[in-house]
Formats: sequence, C-alpha cells, structure tokens
Amino acid sequence: MTARRLAPIATALLIASLAGCNPSAAKTDSDSKPSAPASQPGKASAAPGAPAGGSDLSLAEGIAKIPAGTEDRTGYERDSFRLWVDADKDGCDTRKEVLIAEAVKAPDQGARCVLSGGEWLSYYDEVTVTAATKLDIDHVVPLAEAWDSGASKWTAERREQYANDLGADRSLVAVTAKTNRSKADRDPSEWLPPAASAQCTYGADWVATKLRWKLTADDKERAALERLAKSCTDTVVKFEAAP
Repeated sequence: MTARRLAPIATALLIASLAGCNPSAAKTDSDSKPSAPASQPGKASAAPGAPAGGSDLSLAEGIAKIPAGTEDRTGYERDSFRLWVDADKDGCDTRKEVLIAEAVKAPDQGARCVLSGGEWLSYYDEVTVTAATKLDIDHVVPLAEAWDSGASKWTAERREQYANDLGADRSLVAVTAKTNRSKADRDPSEWLPPAASAQCTYGADWVATKLRWKLTADDKERAALERLAKSCTDTVVKFEAAP
C-alpha cells in the first residue's frame, strides 16, 4: 500500500483549523459541468506564477498565490484523465487506497483488495458511512475544473498523476455519493459543502490543490474564495508542489 497518508484526516498534511469556522458565505449547489464546453512529469506548463511550495499560509494568503487565468473547456473529455490506477502494484487501486487511508474504523481487506466492514466520516456533510460502496472518491478540484485551469496543456501521463494523486492528503477525499454528485464539477462560487463546519476545510483543500498543481483561478472563483476566507481566519493551508 502506498504511504500516501500516515493517519486519517486529523493528521493530514494540509491542516484546516475549524476553530471559529462557521462561514456565512452564501452557498449554491465532481466531474461534468452542467454547461461549458509534452513535458516530463513535474515540468508541465501552466500557471507559471504559482509557488513551488509553501509553509503555513492563511487561507487568504493561499488564495492570493493562485495565478489568475481564464477558464477554457475546449476539448475536455473525462477520459483524458486515467482514473484509479494501481501505481505501486499492491493490488489496491487509487480508490481503495483512499478508502483504506481515510477509514475511521479499518475495513477488512480481502483478495484483490475487496473491502468489507469499516467506517468512514464524510466531512462534506458530517455523515458516517459503514459501506465503502456508498462512498465516492472526490477530486477536490474536479477533473473538468483542472482541465479548464491548466491541465489541458499537460501530457496524458501528467493528467493521470493528477487524477490519482496519492502524494497529498487532501487532493482526493472519500465522501458520500450524494454530496459528490451534487457538487459535480462546480467551483466554490457555485458549490460549498452542505455542512457549515466543513467549508473552511474545503476552501483550504481547494486552494492547496490549485497551488500544488500550479492551476489558475478565474475572477468569479477567486472572489468566492476571498469571501469564504473572511470567515475562516484560523484556517491554515499547507501544500507541496506536485513532483
């Protein structure tokens, strides 16, 4: 199994402090927008202004470091991102790795990494789930959003790395299928988690993922994040640039 995470969410690389986090930002309801239409790994073009790494940043500071850009969905297909690979050849694909890593109560692991039992907390809606089949693995920054903001310029190999990012704790999260599908591929100007307690964490996860992969943000997205940050002053963003 990959060493992606050493413990559940509480010790994640990206820490979002929820002390006093109850954003009042209005919310509207990850991976097909209702409308809108190479280099070596680690050397992909896009967002040249993004930093290479970061020490602890406030949410507002992290947002300010995301390069500006205009979204363009031309040519996007979900199949442009190869999903759920078994990169370390241990029999567990990316989906299973995330489920194992994020379990509050560890599931039993059978042949071919079939999971049974176990317990998870979907932080988007604060729902406890006891069946892995009822969970989706959400790309915090959806595939279509990534394409719009830089990934269209990447190689197929780089997009596969993004889609299966086990190198960061918060790029992929296990959440209820209901919340993942209500989110679809919307950005924070269009969707925030239904649980108010989750919104600061989600904002930090989004910003860290954009910085990690040197993706851009458009004006509407940035404005929504900045509104959120006003209610998340204790939230900390930490990230490492993708290799």
